[in-house]
Formats: sequence, structure tokens, C-alpha cells
Amino acid sequence: MNYQPSIGIETHVQLATKSKLFCPCDNNAREAKPNTLVCPVCMGLPGTLPVLNHQAIQLALRVGMALNGQIAATTKFDRKNYFYPDLPKGYQISQFDQPIVGQGSVEFELAGQRVKVGITRAHLEEDAGKLTHPEGADYSLVDLNRAGTPLMEIVSEPDLHSAAEAKAYAQEIYNIVRYAKVSDADLYHGNMRFDVNVSLAAEGSQQLGTRTETKNLNSFRAVERAVAYEIKRQTELLEKGQKIIQETRGWDEAKGQTISQRSKEEAHDYRYFPEPDLPPIVVTKEMLAEAKQDLMTPNNARQELSKLGLADTRREVLVNSPEAVLGYLNDVSNQLFKSTEDQALVALTLEQDQKLREAYGSLNHNQKQHLAKLAEAVSKKTISATMFKQAINPVVLGGEDVGLYLKPQVSDQTQLEVIADQVIKANPQAVADYHAGQERAHKFLVGQVMKASAGQANPTMVNEILATKLKA
Repeated sequence: MNYQPSIGIETHVQLATKSKLFCPCDNNAREAKPNTLVCPVCMGLPGTLPVLNHQAIQLALRVGMALNGQIAATTKFDRKNYFYPDLPKGYQISQFDQPIVGQGSVEFELAGQRVKVGITRAHLEEDAGKLTHPEGADYSLVDLNRAGTPLMEIVSEPDLHSAAEAKAYAQEIYNIVRYAKVSDADLYHGNMRFDVNVSLAAEGSQQLGTRTETKNLNSFRAVERAVAYEIKRQTELLEKGQKIIQETRGWDEAKGQTISQRSKEEAHDYRYFPEPDLPPIVVTKEMLAEAKQDLMTPNNARQELSKLGLADTRREVLVNSPEAVLGYLNDVSNQLFKSTEDQALVALTLEQDQKLREAYGSLNHNQKQHLAKLAEAVSKKTISATMFKQAINPVVLGGEDVGLYLKPQVSDQTQLEVIADQVIKANPQAVADYHAGQERAHKFLVGQVMKASAGQANPTMVNEILATKLKA
């Protein structure tokens, strides 16, 4: 029998606020010693009261807008009751029946096909602490620095049907929150985590099968591998006539498999009730206007980059580098690059040069001015595109004098012929390869002429001169 997988993903995004959701403790625990960023409120000591972080609400609204979600006019918080060592209060302040963001959607392309995934809801909640399990020890350690951190939980519909789609969706959510500037989304440090729900049903069935939830995945690769493993595991069980158990599972990266942890709870198991210490929040027009300022999405970026004529595959490399694209688009809007030709050259170079792409978001004004001068020199044919690329590392990233690289192109026929003759004489094997029909030999010789001229030779003339001399 053939089975149809259905996959839904719950994404937990740590919001980039300065302080925690309900107390003034520092929200950045990355370098902090365990249990140093805590206070009576986030430790749940008796007599303490939560105070809502306004910035968290604004960032949540930005998430909702970026997800094309329905923003609630009024939202409230609820208590989700359960007991676990990393939950000091014995309950989590979350949102149940009135989330801040309702239904929305996410669209992206995969293998040339447009994929649309429904968003069920996105709600605010506080994070729990962190348990660590020392290898070989018979105890666990609790770090409460993360307790009370503001989280946005984005819940998708089960609209994904393969491991590849699940990975692409996770990547898109990552891009969405980075473009919206609501989270660092550092997967390594747990700023963003994925829980994947996988179920199988007979092909053509109108009902979903029994689902399993694999929790706390912290990479796109882990999402893809965990989904693929669950599809394979559940298929094998169903083919043997066995039932799928609704349960929570963990992911063992080293073994490449999911592991049963506990039976999956239902909503009623948490005994939700309205949080008595926090009043409902009314979302005003002013709050929406503030949240919408300078909001950018990956699809907005795709539209802007498409205007430059970039191929889809090249465009996607850039889209997956939000800091570079946001900085670049801001520079384009501020007319740092004088022409469309300059803009296209810089965009193409960003796609091809990983080092520049990774550094672009932190370049200062002078560095970007040097980049703009180099691009303009290519447009004016003062320097070649080859010289432009050679200047990126020493000038833009290294701080060398840009003037050293803005010397005019060598277009003197006699001078270029002399250099070409020297290169031909010095590379007899490449000449023999060319005559044997190896086209790459011609490219090699062109490169040697460009190198001999310090990248300043007119590349069009070099090609023509070499072609004539080699045929002779």
C-alpha cells in the first residue's frame, strides 16, 4: 500500500528583546554563567507578579504581519500547567484560545514548484529553563537563565508532504524572522527550534494518520533527516500491520534516528485557564503602525532581486543570507550604487563571493563607498570585471587604497600582443591542448594574460588577440 505523509511544524523563535517576557532580567544568556540571569519573577517565587514586555508584543506583531496572519484585536495570556524540572513555577504563561496571531500562510519555491503552507496560529509564551545531562552521571543540571525568555511559537498546518518540503519550510521561517528583524534565530545556541509532527495515511484518504512529534531540532538538516526517518519508520510499522503510537520523540543526531520519549499530551492535559495576573491586551492602530515600519519579507527581497535579472538559483543563494540582502537593498534605496548595471554587478558578486556575502551586513560606510567606486569603474570600463573581483578582498574587506585599483584598462593593441606572445611562449602545453580541441586551454591562456597585466588588460581584446594568434 502507498502512504501519504503529512507534516506540520511548530517553530519556537526566541524574540530579540533586551529583557525577558515578564521581568527585567537580561534576555541574552549566550555567554552567561548558569543561573546568573534570574530573579524572583522568572524563578516563580511566591508573591511575585509578571509585568508584560511591550517590545515583545511589537515583535510578535511583526511576525504576524510577515506570516500574512490575522492579527487579533484583543489577545490574552493563559497558564499551561505541567511539572518538569526546568519549569520553576510549575506552569508556563502561554496563549491558548486567543493567540496574538491567527491564520496565515507561507509561500516558497522548491524544485521549480510553488509551495503554500497554511499557518494555524502564532502565539507568545515564556520559555522554560534548560536541562543538561552530564555524560556518565546519574543526575541532570538545571540552568534557569532561559526561563522567562519571550518565545513566538509558529504552528503550521500539516501541508508539507516530504522531508525536502519540511527542510525548505524551516529555512523559509528562518528567513522570515531574520528579514523581519525579530530574532537572532541562532540555531546553534537554540534561539530557534523546530518540533516536527509526522503522520501517514493511505494514499487518497481524507483523514490524517496518528502523528508523532519529534522535538527540539536545531538545524534544517536535522529537520529533513528526522522527517525522512519517521516516514520510513512509520511506513515499516504500517506494512507489518502495527499501529502508530501518538508520542513525543527525540532526535539522535549521531545515530540518525528518532527515539521514543513519552506519550503525547493533549491540550486538556495541561488544564489551561486564563492568566489571572495579566490583563487582556488590546492591539491598537498605533501598535500596528509601529510594528509595520521597515518590515521586509523574503518574498519582498525576491521581488527586488528579480528586477536585476538574477537567475532563480542565484537569487535564492542571496535570499538565504538576510543580513547581506537587507544591507544591500538599503544601499540600493539610498542610491549608493549609481546605476542598475552597478547594482546588478554587486548583487552577482555577493552571490558568488561567500566571504563578501557574510561580511556585508557589518561593512562600514567607507567600505561600501569603495565597493561602489569599483562597481562604477567597471560600468565606465575604467577597470575590468576581473579587476573588480580581485579588488574585493584587499580593498573592501582589507582596507587598501581603492585608488590603486582604479587605473584605466590596458587597451593598447601592440602592448597586449606583446603580453599575449609572452604567455603563448611560456605555456606550450596549454597551446597544444588548445590545438587538440580543449576549449578550457583558451580560457587558461586568457587568465594568464590578465594576470600578467595585473588584471588591467581589456578582456574583449585579449580574447580576440589570443584567438587570432593561436589559429595562426
